[in-house]
Amino acid sequence: MKTSLIGTAFLLLLLIISVPAYSQSYGLGFAGHEVVQDKRTALDLSPEQPLCFDRSFELSFDLSFMPGYADYFGYVFRLIDQDKRNIDLIYDMRFLENKHFKLIVGDKITDIAFDIDTNRLYKNWHNLKLKFDTEHQELVMTADGKSYKQKVSLKSNCYKVFFGANSYKDFSVKDVPPMNIKDVKITENDKLSFHWALDGNGGTRVVEKIKGKDGTVVNPIWIKKMHHDWELVKTLNIKGLASVALNPKKESLYVVTEDSLITYNVISNKLSFLSYSSGKQHLYAGNQSIYDANTDKLFNFYIDQKLVANFNFTNKTWDKNYTTPDVITNYWHPNKFYSAIDSSLYMIGGYGQYTYRRSIERYHFPDKKWTTIKAAGDFTPRYLSALGTVKDGAYILGGYGSATGQQILNPKNIYDLNFYDVKRKTFKKLFELAPPAEEFVFANSMVINEKEGTYFALTFPNNSFNSSLQLIEGSLHSPTYKLVGNSIPYPFHDIYSFADLFYCPENKKFVAVVLFHEEKTNMTSVKVYTLSGPPEAALADTQKGLSWLKSKYLLILVPLLALIGFVLFRRKSRKRKESVKIQPAVQGQPVDEAVPEQYENVEQYLSEEREPVKNAIFLFGDLQLFDKEGEDITKYFSPLLRELFLVVLVYTIKWGRGISSEKLTEILWFDKTADSARNNRSVNIAKLKVILEKMDGCQISKQTGYWKIDFDDTKVKIDYSQYLNIVSSKGEMDKRRVNELTKIIHRGSFLSNVEYDWLDTFKSDLSNEIIDAYLHYAATIKITDDPEFMINLANYVFYFDPVNEEAMIIKCKALVHLGKHSLAKTKFETFNKEYKAIYGEEFKHSFQEILE
Repeated sequence: MKTSLIGTAFLLLLLIISVPAYSQSYGLGFAGHEVVQDKRTALDLSPEQPLCFDRSFELSFDLSFMPGYADYFGYVFRLIDQDKRNIDLIYDMRFLENKHFKLIVGDKITDIAFDIDTNRLYKNWHNLKLKFDTEHQELVMTADGKSYKQKVSLKSNCYKVFFGANSYKDFSVKDVPPMNIKDVKITENDKLSFHWALDGNGGTRVVEKIKGKDGTVVNPIWIKKMHHDWELVKTLNIKGLASVALNPKKESLYVVTEDSLITYNVISNKLSFLSYSSGKQHLYAGNQSIYDANTDKLFNFYIDQKLVANFNFTNKTWDKNYTTPDVITNYWHPNKFYSAIDSSLYMIGGYGQYTYRRSIERYHFPDKKWTTIKAAGDFTPRYLSALGTVKDGAYILGGYGSATGQQILNPKNIYDLNFYDVKRKTFKKLFELAPPAEEFVFANSMVINEKEGTYFALTFPNNSFNSSLQLIEGSLHSPTYKLVGNSIPYPFHDIYSFADLFYCPENKKFVAVVLFHEEKTNMTSVKVYTLSGPPEAALADTQKGLSWLKSKYLLILVPLLALIGFVLFRRKSRKRKESVKIQPAVQGQPVDEAVPEQYENVEQYLSEEREPVKNAIFLFGDLQLFDKEGEDITKYFSPLLRELFLVVLVYTIKWGRGISSEKLTEILWFDKTADSARNNRSVNIAKLKVILEKMDGCQISKQTGYWKIDFDDTKVKIDYSQYLNIVSSKGEMDKRRVNELTKIIHRGSFLSNVEYDWLDTFKSDLSNEIIDAYLHYAATIKITDDPEFMINLANYVFYFDPVNEEAMIIKCKALVHLGKHSLAKTKFETFNKEYKAIYGEEFKHSFQEILE
């Protein structure tokens, strides 16, 4: 029954996942003169032996060239027959006549010569065919529908086939044009004999789909991979702050720094530096840059001072300088765009001083005046949104904010798509995306494709520091989107991080830029990533909705899987009833644990473990918080907010009174001024209050002069508090309390996923307390009374102290009592090795001595 059900489900699953998902882009790219000889691409379609044919055959393939390179010269292919004669197709951009492709036989240039328009060669695929006509003893080359012939003696019927570079005996060549090849085919009498699609996305094996005659490739550039995997193309470390803008015409990224303008060309991968003649340009937190393709001008702006600085590329000067601000910016992460309709720069939204913005600030270039636009229509105050421009205005997608604009009043992630009309000065909400399983916000810009009615935007979770950027492709007309490409690492620390998305239309490349400012060192890391378009769907595609076909089969599969699950559950339940032991994992190692005395059987114990957790805080193992509805709200903590919460909570539970503002500053903001530390504390305390409002009977306060987490232990379950009640209660440990302690620590060690200097003392004290509690109880009973329980007890001591002598002796004696002498000896030997590794000397007792 079980095998049949699983087999049926598996077949249905295969049927579902086999619904075609058509790939957009594939092929093999060839590295040429832009790299050293050893790094050039070599494709060998006959690695083991030559390919042989009975009669005439035809070689065909699709070809395009990579744009942006200085040198286009080399071998498209080289065939070598049994008579050691080479037949080559060479491209040479230096030929004066307009016939850059030449077919060569042996050491002679044939009459077959042709050309393909350069612009078309870069942008499109072109099919080329070479027919070996043995009946007429001639070669026939067909390119873009035109045929060229050359009389040649064709006695051989076996050929070695290479594309690009090769290292084959005397025929080795290293000259390769920067080209792309796909769908290499060989036909005989109009019948397909071999097909190398070159549709891989990694590796050096080239699959042949007809006869399994796989080829090999050296230094491959897989095109499908280029359309799926973001490539880190440049990393810069800059002193001070920086901002970025893209010149889409030159496909150059500008990095504006305090002392120079850095230009990175996306196609040539080259950097250039332009030092300012006007002196140092002081940049302040919240500054942004924008390039206007209509006027070919680069601007840097700082909203707080109502200044827009224009860079003169000829004189290398900025026309304005900023003054040192009194307070940190009121406009973190605003969206911006230039409108040709009224020659104005628009800035929308932003965040600062505990407030989310809805305002639209406009700078009119002709009269150099600023105005605040009062736009009609509903638009929630926000930041961390994506903006994309079109002729009449701008689309604004998602973000993070609140209805009132106040940070302390229910801020949340926003998923609506709005359009701002420049002429009408109105916001119009188009639709709202369905909230995802994991909340996300957006990088600053999105790319609009009006012709296709689509947009591209970078999303990222805003609840953790180790975040990641994920490109999505969505519709401008409906709330659907899908993930495309893989993810980009993104260190998100709110005001210290910035991400943006650009597009190079000529070469169809997306450009993602990640900036991270390290306040202590005053250094900004700039990382530039590129992805070829159109992007491939992500491997774990979460496009909203399923096709009708998939949905139909899911209606069959889901109940079937549920039935399988029920059958397996019933079988597992019967097996559990036959046993009185459970197997929890401690540090990845299964250990037997006796069922606690307060439970009648295993099912009762496990059923309690399976109950949904609500209004609880777990500090053992990974930090987890669950609100009153049972939702895991740990995701809302940034790294700083998490440490703030933990230090206040641990000090509250351990010492009762909490922690002073001075001690908090010493731990969290020791490198800041008093005013800056106070500002940071106020901001983060406000954020923490909002999160804790999701729980019943738990809030942060300062009523006693110390910061405390006030909680009602009848409503809030905190395992650390329960733990202290057990180890600090009066009276000797008994088996019930030992089981209660075990149930707490079986999740893992105390705050196993965080490391803070201030926490080390707490962790050390806790380990000692747990070890003492277990060993004190062990001393009150005889090993022979319950050897299995004593083995489990020793295992938990080892979790906190792997070379604890008492625990080792207890476990070895208990194993011997159960007749497991070899296991006891193995444990002793393992202990000996660990003991010597830590203390540098042998353990002082032998195996026989510890058993006496």
